[in-house]
Amino acid sequence: MNPRDDIRLAAAPASETDPPAPVVGVHLVLTEADRVLLGLRRNTRYAAGMWHLPAGHMERGEPVTRSMTREAEEELGITIAEDDLLLIHTLHHLDADDGRSRLQLFFRPTRYNGRLRNAEPDKCGELRWWPLDGLPDDTVPYTAHALAGITRGSTLSTVGWAG
Repeated sequence: MNPRDDIRLAAAPASETDPPAPVVGVHLVLTEADRVLLGLRRNTRYAAGMWHLPAGHMERGEPVTRSMTREAEEELGITIAEDDLLLIHTLHHLDADDGRSRLQLFFRPTRYNGRLRNAEPDKCGELRWWPLDGLPDDTVPYTAHALAGITRGSTLSTVGWAG
């Protein structure tokens, strides 16, 4: 047996010299012509009463692609194969509310199965298609920022950082 085959990595407690661990968010960008699907958030800790892309957070033990397909299943009732996701934008977001660094990943599916529906009516008041050049004023600000970047063809942006 190769000694490297038996290496076990134990999680060490974080120290002040460890690199920061950002929160990773996943967002689904579904478009039809020049319109994008947004949901009106309700009964949520973050951005209740605002429009946002179908989204969620990466959970421990899952890759970001599975996080995105899981969220699509939970929120929209559709299935997407992980290989059918295209990463179209990355946003490094410094959250002014809690000071946490967040990587927001925006995916576009090349295809999906199922009929789009509001599968979480307790968290989403409604789903609606909005023109990309006419998003509602009450869109989550970093979502509007990312969609503007995507429309321009930008694959990377930052928001909330000084400078």
